[in-house]
Amino acid sequence: MIHAVLIFNTHGKPRLSKFFTPLPPLVQQSLISQIFSLISDRPAGVCNFLDAPELVFPTPGNGSETKDGRGRREEDDTRVIYRHYATLYFVFVVNGAESELGILDLIQVFVESLDRSFENVCELDLIFHFDEVHHVLSEIIQGGLVLETNINEISACVQAASRNRKASAASSNPLIPSMLAVPGGRSGNRGGSSDGARRWLATIGV
Repeated sequence: MIHAVLIFNTHGKPRLSKFFTPLPPLVQQSLISQIFSLISDRPAGVCNFLDAPELVFPTPGNGSETKDGRGRREEDDTRVIYRHYATLYFVFVVNGAESELGILDLIQVFVESLDRSFENVCELDLIFHFDEVHHVLSEIIQGGLVLETNINEISACVQAASRNRKASAASSNPLIPSMLAVPGGRSGNRGGSSDGARRWLATIGV
């Protein structure tokens, strides 16, 4: 299971935090700080995943899993898997049931999907378009489980949702384009445009 997906910059500022395991906000903030401390001190060239038993995520009990000598289930082991792109760390926190190499590929899918949505994604895109970033992530992961890995399918769903939002915004105010239209269809008539604006304001009671 995927416990959390995090993005933060090289200064430790979180740009995305999505926890699939329910945790109190204070615990989430503490975990984000611990995870950044773990990966920011690692030198370049080392592997992109590490065991982090000190990060405790609650998991449902199941007596069928095998336990190690310490009485812990293998699936309880918490691992941090990350990739470093320019000024951003993309971090997945998973349990022992997930494949490290599979999660590294999933991070690449996530980044390429964001690139398609924002045309070469950067940190500012994550700040000003956080809702779309969450939407892209929701097309890939739901409830801590991988839903889709095909970048073309992910991009198509995101683009379709964007078109639907624009169409919904346009249809929610149908009076605006008609009331602001210039009589006679001449855009250069400033007086006609002003009259149209006044009629629209009168219609909405201003």
